[in-house]
Amino acid sequence: MKLYSTQNHDLKVDFATAVFNSMPLDKGLYMPVHIPDLDQEFINNLDKFTLSQIAYKVASLLLRDAIPLEDLQHIIDDAINFEAPLVPLQEGGDTYVLELFHGPSLAFKDFGARFMSRIMAYFLKDNEKMLDVLVATSGDTGGAVALGFLGVPNTRVTILYPKGKVSEIQELQLCTNGQNIHAIEVDGTFDDCQSLVKQAFADEELNKKLRLTSANSINISRLIPQTFYYFNAFAQLKRQGKENVVFSVPSGNFGNIAAGLLAYKMGLPVKQFIAATNINDTVPRFLETGVYETKSSIQTYANAMDVGAPSNWVRIMDLFGNDQEAIKDIVKSYSFTDEDTLQAIKDIYEKFSYVACPHTAIAWLALQTYSTDAKVESKEAKVFLSTAHACKFPDIFPEEIKAKIEIPAQVNSLFSKEKKATAMDTSFESFKEYLNGY
Repeated sequence: MKLYSTQNHDLKVDFATAVFNSMPLDKGLYMPVHIPDLDQEFINNLDKFTLSQIAYKVASLLLRDAIPLEDLQHIIDDAINFEAPLVPLQEGGDTYVLELFHGPSLAFKDFGARFMSRIMAYFLKDNEKMLDVLVATSGDTGGAVALGFLGVPNTRVTILYPKGKVSEIQELQLCTNGQNIHAIEVDGTFDDCQSLVKQAFADEELNKKLRLTSANSINISRLIPQTFYYFNAFAQLKRQGKENVVFSVPSGNFGNIAAGLLAYKMGLPVKQFIAATNINDTVPRFLETGVYETKSSIQTYANAMDVGAPSNWVRIMDLFGNDQEAIKDIVKSYSFTDEDTLQAIKDIYEKFSYVACPHTAIAWLALQTYSTDAKVESKEAKVFLSTAHACKFPDIFPEEIKAKIEIPAQVNSLFSKEKKATAMDTSFESFKEYLNGY
């Protein structure tokens, strides 16, 4: 498998190099030189395969000769060992929620983080230089990465998160692990955290001293396993005799929907993708005006989506040859306020007795808006992605709804652990000094 930089298609590297470098020095992102087409027979018979079997088929096509097939099967079996069920909102209806929070950190990012950590462990050789994994998080990425890499030999993970802008449970998932996991509480926004990570990768002095890589969705090994659940959702629909599917995706850094679009390019027959955002609306504004203008992120109830400069949008543009009209044909995008989000949480509960986290509620809202705008036919299967367990956001819900949330055992155990985090400002000099102190 060969990959190029979105900044320079002539710059080509192998998969292991892309995984460990994470981001080319030219500040582009790695993309596959060749996106393989899944054979039509496999697509036609998706309903006959399990999630694990689908994951193996998709990964083996994308990675090809990068990893021996037997080893790849072992990695998938170890990493993707939980389900992603498609749940109808009401019996006999055509709207479904794809629950992606059944992994150990209770967020969809377990798919990417667990797969990536095992890929990196596979490629690491004994006695090699310590691998320093840097990750910026606006909510759930850090917890998934922490659990994915906890105890992995010869690795050290540094997680940067914005002070006061993640929920209590999300923060505990970052700061109570110990061992090889280190947390930094940055007095700024997620975009500040992401900027520090990107500056570290571009710093020649740091790269000579440390072996740096990223666990953010800028890493291609995060993107690949996220395609699995789109294929698996389609398989679950196909078992019910439904194939005409629309996906509504909560979108912050746009890695989640980028994975869906990669699946689409591989042959998954999706009718429409919807990028659902909070008031951090860089992409909705771009699709409406044609002007791509980032802005400082604004804190919302859907904190994992508080991104003003989404890194993965460049991947989506690259997938479609920078053709804005082609993207607009397959991607619609809508943004919503905190007030909209709270009302949606109440509406979903009152109408369907379903408790949705704020990110999930925004995806549902976008699906409703699209259905109205596009006059969607009833025969279509409308799927919105649930990216995190509702228990992570207890302060958002009214008491009646909050009382219905079942708290998983792994969450209850967090409150008895000691929290450890290093406070830091937003200057790169401070972060560089911290890393040089390792």
